[in-house]
Amino acid sequence: YRFISMDRLQRIPTLSIIIPTLNEANHLPLLLADLKSWPRKLDLLIVDGGSTDLTVSIGEIQGIKVIESLHRNRGYQLNLGASKAKGDWLLFLHADSRLDKSWEEKIIYILKNYSSKEFAWYFNFKIRKNNFQYRLLEIAVAIRSYLFNKPYGDQGLLIHKDLYNSSKGYYPLKLMEDLEFITRLTKTNKLRGIGSDLYTDDIKWVNSNIIKHAIKNATLRRKWRQGYDIDQLSKEYYQ
Repeated sequence: YRFISMDRLQRIPTLSIIIPTLNEANHLPLLLADLKSWPRKLDLLIVDGGSTDLTVSIGEIQGIKVIESLHRNRGYQLNLGASKAKGDWLLFLHADSRLDKSWEEKIIYILKNYSSKEFAWYFNFKIRKNNFQYRLLEIAVAIRSYLFNKPYGDQGLLIHKDLYNSSKGYYPLKLMEDLEFITRLTKTNKLRGIGSDLYTDDIKWVNSNIIKHAIKNATLRRKWRQGYDIDQLSKEYYQ
């Protein structure tokens, strides 16, 4: 175990972690286990969109605040969680994420640096499976993130509450909520990498062609920019 002095802990700004959920009982315990390494009390919020499995029970058993969302809508859930958060900083994570062992030190370094408030921060996209196609996907996402400043929601988002509020936060969109917010945010502020990996579940790509999947997502993004109905695009995505 690393020794962290009480003086150092007192200098760390407070952190709220917001996790939107919908039937994530298989994933949530693993993420919660990763979060236990944070050296001080976390303001941890689960915003549930109407799970029918044990997601809510898992959160409640561990003493985590579970907020029941009126809408099954990730953008709405994220913003609802942010409105209830008490921390100086907000960290948004998907429930199927797993944190690298370096996450704590990297985020503490960012939180303690006053100038960090001017930026939003994201993790490196990773998939914990030995598959050549996944490595190509990781490279493509890295290029999109570092060169074009367009990380995905799967990469998490760390942002100071003041910047979140001034940027008007997530809009209540069923799909593209991450892209829409990042697009607005980057008009006035830059994004930077946290320097730590965030692993996402490979279920989205199992038994599917990654190239076809990427083309489908690019097509949906193009339709969204052209003003297509978001509900219809959501149906196409989840098909």
